[in-house]
Amino acid sequence: MYDNNPTLQLPVKTMVEGDQGKVFGDENFAREEGRKYFYIESYGCQMNFSDSEIVASILAGCGYLSTRNVAIADLIFINTCSIREKAEETVRKRLAQFNHYKLGNPSMLVGVLGCMAERLKSRFLEEEKLVDLVVGPDAYRDLPSLIATAEDGEKGINVFLSREETYADISPMRLDSNGVTGFISIMRGCDNMCSFCVVPFTRGRERSRDPYSIEAEARDMFAKGYREVTLLGQNVDSYKWQNEETGEKENFAGLLARIAAVHKDLRVRFSTSHPKDITDEVLYTMAAHENICQYIHLPVQSGNTRILDLMNRTYDREWYMERIQAIYKILPECAVSSDIITGFCTETEEEHQDTLSMMEFAKYSMSYMFAYSERPGTLAARKWEDDVPEEVKKRRLNEVIRLQNHLSLVHNKADIGKSFKVLIEGDSKRSAAEWKGRNSQNKMVVFPKENYNLKPGDYITVLIHSASSATLIGEIVK
Repeated sequence: MYDNNPTLQLPVKTMVEGDQGKVFGDENFAREEGRKYFYIESYGCQMNFSDSEIVASILAGCGYLSTRNVAIADLIFINTCSIREKAEETVRKRLAQFNHYKLGNPSMLVGVLGCMAERLKSRFLEEEKLVDLVVGPDAYRDLPSLIATAEDGEKGINVFLSREETYADISPMRLDSNGVTGFISIMRGCDNMCSFCVVPFTRGRERSRDPYSIEAEARDMFAKGYREVTLLGQNVDSYKWQNEETGEKENFAGLLARIAAVHKDLRVRFSTSHPKDITDEVLYTMAAHENICQYIHLPVQSGNTRILDLMNRTYDREWYMERIQAIYKILPECAVSSDIITGFCTETEEEHQDTLSMMEFAKYSMSYMFAYSERPGTLAARKWEDDVPEEVKKRRLNEVIRLQNHLSLVHNKADIGKSFKVLIEGDSKRSAAEWKGRNSQNKMVVFPKENYNLKPGDYITVLIHSASSATLIGEIVK
């Protein structure tokens, strides 16, 4: 869905629009005789990366070891994203490349996981014959039997969606973690029927995980050295859990407070919020806990009420602006980011200008920005013509990107002279003599190591002396 971080990553390089997926596994080992290896490549939102960790845990339980070397893998999975047409094209190309490895290892199995599995299963299995397994996001527990079926020469398929599955009892295998920050999935599915989005069809209805298993996972992560967790859901603000026997309930504000209470040194983030659901109760809970980060990702998609109605976002321009005002009133130091779509069906030039003015009003610290990409099966595809010319979409997108770059630079320059508590994540990309980490507002901070005895996972106060549109640069406060 557009309301999630779309950044695609390789182990070394991060690409906002990228053609590559995020690879999980360990490349620094010698192959053990008699052992089987799996390789997972993930695309799309943070939920997909989190799902890959669940899949890895299940495969480890079957005796598989992880690898980053696709050539030696016995089992290759690509965890897919159906948000944009480009992502689907990339996945098909990658599957074709993976099949070349099968020429030297006929017993190798190739499978598709996640959002694209249900929608394109017939194309993958029958038309293009690219895969041996197709596994939807609610069918990962069935992997052992599906793999056995594929090993016997049949296609392993399970794309049924569940109203109950949350994987609450499965401890994710944190394969690509820095050991400092990690994800916790708190709910699955989505009940919001945004007209441009395929997620309700590929991930099913909303269901919330019980708060006790979430808290237990957070405690376990803290005990293992993690110092930041991000609570994940397609729409975390609609988290709602109830014990049918006792009547006990928990909403998102209560869950936030519960996880913040695990330890004062455990930072808590969350993604993604829907403007119709983020309440003052959530905002006051954030204000009451220093370790709940002052950062909210609040996708607007469009700044125009008519377009928002066509998108079925269930709020209008004025509602969104009121929520922005509430955030800055209750949380004056909060940073807000967004998702923006240009060129949605019938969007006029004046309506595009409304999006630009909304960006200036909200003062986004950063945004994920896209030209509209029609997805088959969505309400928008069924009801309206994708009638904004591609060159107009791209021109409007470039205007949005230019404005956001300016807003990000202004936002970051306002931090010059301020001091922030920074969680060290590791070495800076540019120099091993520098640390990198994030402040509460989710901004990357780079600073010299000097002679301090510090390590990833430590907190340190950093004074900011310069800034770009993407990074704050500073020095440790002596």
